[in-house]
Amino acid sequence: MFTGIVKDVGQIKAVDEGRGDLRFTIQTALDLSKIVIGASIACDGCCLTVVAIGEDWFSVDASRETLSKTMLDEWTTCSRINLEPSLTVGDELGGHLVSGHVDGVLTVKAIKREGDSHRVIFNMPEGFEKLIAQKGSIALNGISLTVNDVTDEDFGVNIIPHTWMNTNMSSLQVGDEMNFEIDMLARYVARMLGKL
Repeated sequence: MFTGIVKDVGQIKAVDEGRGDLRFTIQTALDLSKIVIGASIACDGCCLTVVAIGEDWFSVDASRETLSKTMLDEWTTCSRINLEPSLTVGDELGGHLVSGHVDGVLTVKAIKREGDSHRVIFNMPEGFEKLIAQKGSIALNGISLTVNDVTDEDFGVNIIPHTWMNTNMSSLQVGDEMNFEIDMLARYVARMLGKL
């Protein structure tokens, strides 16, 4: 489990395509002394298992299933990746509960400056119209965000300067894709009501 509070923006050092799946090696400023082989780290919101660790890097594997549901296959050497280690007992729940199970990929429709902040508009993903609600939570590339407005065609989030500068949002452009995960509560309510 995660909170959607990004702890570091890492950088892809290497992409290994030699085994069928993809292995990514990510350079990071995270304290890796507390990370063990088999631990989970949210990488752009996708829960991935650590398979190797170095002094300032770790490696993760992404299966074909993971690649089909995310935008990880677009990662290349030097791509900047939002990172969050999994929660431990006693950690602050600063964002919202995020599983790291990505629902799909969204496309950025528009980016507008609003004072010092940025309003980012996304096309509404098909089949999720009833699961994204105004003032509800959504995780975008692993960032816990509040949905500000919703229509049948799109929805918007407001990005404060701290989040813009301390995540990979600062390089966002219209047409870019982001991993998304709907709020866990919305998923279970929809399931109970037979809407999912």
